[in-house]
Amino acid sequence: MRVRVFYAIVLLICMIWYSGNAQRNNIWCFGDSAGINFNGGAMPFAFNTAVQSRGSCTSIADLSGNLLFYGFTKAGIVNNSGRVFNNQHQLMQNGDSILGQGWYYEMTIIPDPGDDSSYYLFSLGVTNSSLPGLYYSKIYFDLQNPLGVVAQKNTQLLNFRMVDCLLAVKHGNGRDWWVIVRESPIGQAVYNNSWYKFLVTPSGVSIMGIQNIGQLNGTNLGNIGVSPDGSKICFSNLGGLVDLFDFDRCTGSFYNHVVIEQQLTVNPYPYYWSNAFSYSGQYLYVSSSTNPESKLWQFDILASNIASSKTLIWQTTLPPYSIGAIKRGPDNKIYISSAWVDSTGNYYFPYLSNQYYIENMNLSVINSPDSAGLTCDFQPYSFYLGGKRTYWGLPNNPDYDLGPLVGSPCDTLVSINEPVSSNNAEMFVYYTSSWQTAFINAQHLTGSRYKLEIFDLMGKSIFRESGALNPPYFTKNLNCNSFATGVYTVVLITEKGRLVKRFVKE
Repeated sequence: MRVRVFYAIVLLICMIWYSGNAQRNNIWCFGDSAGINFNGGAMPFAFNTAVQSRGSCTSIADLSGNLLFYGFTKAGIVNNSGRVFNNQHQLMQNGDSILGQGWYYEMTIIPDPGDDSSYYLFSLGVTNSSLPGLYYSKIYFDLQNPLGVVAQKNTQLLNFRMVDCLLAVKHGNGRDWWVIVRESPIGQAVYNNSWYKFLVTPSGVSIMGIQNIGQLNGTNLGNIGVSPDGSKICFSNLGGLVDLFDFDRCTGSFYNHVVIEQQLTVNPYPYYWSNAFSYSGQYLYVSSSTNPESKLWQFDILASNIASSKTLIWQTTLPPYSIGAIKRGPDNKIYISSAWVDSTGNYYFPYLSNQYYIENMNLSVINSPDSAGLTCDFQPYSFYLGGKRTYWGLPNNPDYDLGPLVGSPCDTLVSINEPVSSNNAEMFVYYTSSWQTAFINAQHLTGSRYKLEIFDLMGKSIFRESGALNPPYFTKNLNCNSFATGVYTVVLITEKGRLVKRFVKE
C-alpha cells in the first residue's frame, strides 16, 4: 500500500511539473508525410513532413522546441535506405545513403555531449549479411551549413546482424548517452541474450562491454521500452517474450531480471510489436499485431505477479496486423500507430493514392495511461493526422530532457575515465523562500559562452538558458515561483568546465 501511495505522489509531482518542458522531443516526423507538433502543450497538432517510411524514423528539435532535422528509412531498399531531412523538409546536404533497411526501430538521434552544434545518428543493419551491424553518422550545423550537413557517414561499430531494436538512454551524469543494441539470432545455431553497450561522451563513442542477461531471444524484431526516469527497461519480441529489468544509468548495467512472459516456440505467436511505460512507470502497455486480432495490453509493474495483472484494453479483428508502435508523448499520453492492411493481411508500401482509411489517417491515444484497466481512457483512431497517413512506426526518439540521476555517484557530469576539470571555478546557490528566488553566483570562470540548466528531483529539465559569458563571474537571480516544493539541481556549463549545486525550495 505504501508503494502505491508513493507512486501516486510521484505521479502528482510529474503532472504538476509538466508544462511543455520536454522540448527536444516536441516534434515527431513519421509515416506517410505525417508529423505532430507538441509545442501546444495539451493541444498537439498535425503538420506535414517529407517522411516516407513504414517504420524507422527519428527526429529532434532545438531547446525551444523548433524542428532541427529528422531521419527515416524506406522499405524495399536492401541497404543504405536511410535519409536525413532538414527543418525545411528537404534532403540535407549529403543526407542520402544512410545505413538502414526499412525496418522499424533501426534509427535514433542523440546530441553530441561535447558540441552543441553536432549530432549523432545511429542506425542498424538487421538482416542483410553484406552490411550488418551498428553504425553512426555525424550531422553538423555551422555558419556555412545553417540547415545542417552529414559530414561523417556510416561509421561501423559492430559487424554482425542486429535485432531491430535500438535504444539510447541518458547517462546518470545528465550529459552523456548510453546506446544499447542486441545481437540477432538469425543465422546462428543458438539463441542469445547478449546486450552490447556503447557510451557517447565528449571524447566520442566507446564500447563498454557485453552483458548476457534475460531470456534467450529468438527473433530479429523486438522493441526496447524505457521508463520515464530511465530506471527500468522492457524488451518484448514477436515470439511473445516480455522481459523487465532494472537499469543503472551510471554503469549501464541491467539487473533484477523479471520474466513477465516467456517466448513461445510454436504458433500462434502473439507478435508483440511495441511497448511503452506510463509516466509514473507503474503501467506497461504492449501492442500485439496478429491475425485475426490486433490487441493492446496493460501490465501493472507494481503487482506481486506482473503476468497475472495482464489486462486487455482493446482489440480489433479487421484489419489484421494493423496495430504497431506505441510511444509516450511529451504530454504524457501514449500514442499508437496503425497501418491499413487488407482483409487477407496484405499491406502496401507506399500506399496507393486511394488508400485512405480511419486506421491510417489517425493515431489512437491512451489519455490516462496511469489509470488501471479500461479507466486508462483508450480512444482508438482519435488523433487526426491532417490528411496524412501512418504505417506501423513512430519516432524512435530518446528522452532528450532526462537530467542527472540526482544523489547517485555519477551525477557529477564527469564521464567514466574522464578527469574532473582542474580549474578553480566555484558556484554558490542560495534560495530564499521570502523572495521565491535562487541566487546563483559563480567565480573564477573561463570561456566565452555559458549554459545554465535546472533539473527537478525526477531528473527532468525545467529551466534552460544560454548566452555570452563575462568571465570570471556569472550571476543569475532565478525566479522559482512556478517551481513545486522539492530539491533542484543547478548545472552551469562553459567550454572549460561544469559546475553542479543543489538547493531546496520549501
